[in-house]
Amino acid sequence: MSVGDEGLQREQVPGAFDVGARAYDRLVGANPGYHDHLRISAHRLRLPDGGRGLRLLDAGCGTGASTAALLEAAPHAEIVAVDASAGMLAEARAKQWPETVQFVHSPIEAIADAGVHGPFDGILAAYLLRNLVDPDAELRTFRELLRPGATLAVHEYSVRDSRAAKAIWNAVCWVIIIPAGWRQTHDSTLYRHLWRSVNAFDGAKDFQRRLVAAGFTGVHSETMPGWQRDIVHTFLADAPR
Repeated sequence: MSVGDEGLQREQVPGAFDVGARAYDRLVGANPGYHDHLRISAHRLRLPDGGRGLRLLDAGCGTGASTAALLEAAPHAEIVAVDASAGMLAEARAKQWPETVQFVHSPIEAIADAGVHGPFDGILAAYLLRNLVDPDAELRTFRELLRPGATLAVHEYSVRDSRAAKAIWNAVCWVIIIPAGWRQTHDSTLYRHLWRSVNAFDGAKDFQRRLVAAGFTGVHSETMPGWQRDIVHTFLADAPR
């Protein structure tokens, strides 16, 4: 696909991640706080006893950064990590993992067809929901996949509630992220999609209302420290008991 301003269709997102997969870890590694913030969201799941006896879903695992964050928060848990991009998943699988981590290639909407079934004791969905065709349907599916009382943590950009956050996000995209992506891959499609999709995504309050409408309880959000304050958030929501 060209790098024009028409933007990616949601169905084209996995293919764009395939193109950017080999450079992805280098690019996010240059983002101060990227891995720390994923670890913060994973720890906000508050999984007891190092995750012993628990089964967790990493929805949209990419190259495994969110999987590593979950593994740190719950080193004794079974982790099922799913992604729709074969290229990103190949990068993840090439890393060293304990036997308790399983990677599955599937669109998150079709994981049942790939043999992934609940219940789960926690779900981490990092940078996923704004890329889905029907996020509301997927949130309802996440609720059904969780054990009663278990928590969904959505780690996501949300800038629409803050003028300052939106200004910082746009500046960082056009000064750093999009040019760096182009230098690494000679294709800025994915990084323009990132810029555009974050600007179009729900504000934090609207996304919390979306979670409530999907049937979750205890819905709230916490932001990140550093430059991504009010830019990246952990949205936490519990499956009804």
